[in-house]
Formats: sequence, structure tokens, C-alpha cells
Amino acid sequence: MESKVFSRTEAPEGVQIISDRIYNLIIGLALCWGFGVNLLIVKYIDVELLMSINRLYFILGYFASCFFGVYLFNKSDNPAISFIGYNFIVVPFGLVLNIIVSAYDPVLVFSAIKVTAIVTAIMMFAGSLWPAFFRRIIGALTIALFAVIIVQLVEIFVLKQQHGIIDWVVVVIFCGYIGYDWGRANAIPKTVDNAIDSAAALYMDIINLFVRILRIMGRRR
Repeated sequence: MESKVFSRTEAPEGVQIISDRIYNLIIGLALCWGFGVNLLIVKYIDVELLMSINRLYFILGYFASCFFGVYLFNKSDNPAISFIGYNFIVVPFGLVLNIIVSAYDPVLVFSAIKVTAIVTAIMMFAGSLWPAFFRRIIGALTIALFAVIIVQLVEIFVLKQQHGIIDWVVVVIFCGYIGYDWGRANAIPKTVDNAIDSAAALYMDIINLFVRILRIMGRRR
């Protein structure tokens, strides 16, 4: 989901610019909030209840909530509205995560979380050092992502099988997206609203990375 947040070049009139430290702190807190909500969903919502929901309705609700969330934080300069939009993304992601992680041993899930955290930190550091590099490769990353989606759809609905190499490709793609989005997050005006919006984009990158790392580690076990 492409975000218009990163095309902002000036803060809205009357909106205060905050320090780099506060800006990055807000991004970190927003990410922790999203992951915390996901943890609560996984811990307290029964997977069987989710599985009993009509699959079509579940998928439609998932995409409707996510697109509405993206719409809110793209259009709003109000941090409160953007935070609401962020949660419209976090909750459906959490429900899907609940279904996914239920198939894996908790020890393996925790290991995947640690690996994801390390990879994310590395890619954020790289995005800070070489933002121009990530801007140059974003076109290729986007094309690769769409190609992977098409290949996976063909594998699922036509070939009735999936190949593990796809997970590795997706990991590489979202590593690139994390570096790219982190670089962009630090290139736009540092406001509270932009910090929340940047966290929303990074959250989606990180969750997608985690799911693929979990699948790779689960397959190796």
C-alpha cells in the first residue's frame, strides 16, 4: 500500500517541528503499541473463533479495514486521527497473525521475533546511512513484490503447491522496504503526525518480514 505521507515536504501551518530524538521515540512507541496490540490479540482471541468466520467476509473485512486505515493516516494532519487509522491496520493484521502463529511452536515464534528485530534494526541503520541507494532500488522492489504476488496466486490456485524460495525473495523485498521507508521517514518534516504515519508504514513492512521469517524457520525445523 503506497503511502502519500512520504511526499510531504513542509509541515502544515501552525504544526510544531519536534526534535529528532522525540520524533524517533514516537515512531518507536507507535511500533511497540502495534506489536503490543498484536500480542494481546494472539493471546486472548480464540483462533477457532476466527476460523469459524466465513473466509470471504474475513478477507473483505481485512482489506476494508486496512485500506480505511491507510486512507485516514494519509489524509489527516491530526495525530489522533492518524493513530486511529494506524489501529485500523494493526487490528486486522493481528487477527491474521493469530491464525498464522497458531500453527507454530511458541519457542519458534519467539525465535522468529528475535531474528525479525535484529534484521529490522540492521535495515533501519542501513536506511539511515544509504537512503539514496534505497531510493534507487525501490522501483525494482515494487516490481518484484507484484511479481511475487502473481506467482503465489498461480501457485496457490493453479499449481496447488508453494515453493520455499518465494519466502526468501519476500524477505529480501521487505528488508529493502524497511530501509527505504526508514530513510523516507527521516527525510520528511519531523512532526508528531508524520512520526505516527511513518510508524504505520514501517509496521506493515516489519509484520510482513516476520511472517516470512517464521515460515522459513518453521520449514527448516
